[in-house]
Amino acid sequence: MKVLRVISRLIVGITFMFSGFVKGVDPVGLSYKMTEYMEAYHLNWFIPAILYLAIIMCMIEFAIGAALVFNLKPKIIQWLALIMMGFFTVLTLLSAINNPVSDCGCFGDAIKLSNWETFYKNIVLLALVLVIIFTRNFSRPTLNYKWQIGLLVLVMLFPIGISVYSYNHLPLIDFLPWKVGNKISEQVVPTPEIAEVTLVYKDKKTGEKFEYTAKTLPYQDSVKWNSIEFVEQKKKVVQPYKAAPVHDFNIIDENGVDQTASIIANPGYQFILVAHSLEETNKKAFLEINAFQRQCEKDSISFVGLTGSGPSVVGDFRHEVQAMYPVYSMDETALKTMIRANPGLILLKNGEVLAKWHYNDFPDYKKTKEKYLK
Repeated sequence: MKVLRVISRLIVGITFMFSGFVKGVDPVGLSYKMTEYMEAYHLNWFIPAILYLAIIMCMIEFAIGAALVFNLKPKIIQWLALIMMGFFTVLTLLSAINNPVSDCGCFGDAIKLSNWETFYKNIVLLALVLVIIFTRNFSRPTLNYKWQIGLLVLVMLFPIGISVYSYNHLPLIDFLPWKVGNKISEQVVPTPEIAEVTLVYKDKKTGEKFEYTAKTLPYQDSVKWNSIEFVEQKKKVVQPYKAAPVHDFNIIDENGVDQTASIIANPGYQFILVAHSLEETNKKAFLEINAFQRQCEKDSISFVGLTGSGPSVVGDFRHEVQAMYPVYSMDETALKTMIRANPGLILLKNGEVLAKWHYNDFPDYKKTKEKYLK
């Protein structure tokens, strides 16, 4: 029973720590997912505090996991784990049945699970937590009281520190489709289906069957062609269709013209200033980037802005921040998958992401030129 308890404790603890960590490095992304849930269950009054709730949730999950792994305050922690797993098992069952959101977000953007997969995962974890509860007679901490309290404080502060840093800069680990090194055309364009089609014919007299492709059909041989008849068509899928990771990715200018290809397929350097909402953005950052943009213009480097705000808002905003570069429209959700900052700056070359910056870390043009614009 001791061995079973240790195994259960480690599996649940490591899972909790991993889940809390991968969400903690992207608190903005977690707040987006939690907002979807709040809207689906008509709990909109939580939304103003959603970011704080996201950070607290990551802290609790990571801390419980670490406490299980290091066997800290076992009598309290095991019951907290049971309460947490009971709540989320019921919640994920409701989500699996009603499907209010496409994926649970339980592992952030690191691992995508469907609602039913999440429910089954929680059933397994709940069973392991019950094992921990039923073997609680063996729950003896290995450290003294002071060490336990000290470690508990540490494992609570650690995820909070990571979340606060990631919020004020960018995620420590980027799990988004637009992470550095990714080829954007592979993220926004679906993979087409490739199939081999075989046409089956048979001899009208003997019944013997022959297989042809569209190129090998003997229609030029009149004798052969007149002696056979079509039976069926066979299709072998070599490469299945795969939807693009980033949906609704269309960059539209003020005239309604699609500029997507000219941006993501630009063979040269391409700076993109992303602001999913101009109404909520940091205006000071826009004023600071103007000097950077003027240097880009001198060096003939393309610089554009993307936003999810409407045309009327864009016009007034450009005048207010003295933006001398084009600002195109795009789906707000797609913009949020590009960078966790409002605004944020992205550098592409030939459609590949070279660098990303939060508005708190906007770069100096001279240093950027020396490092990237070679």
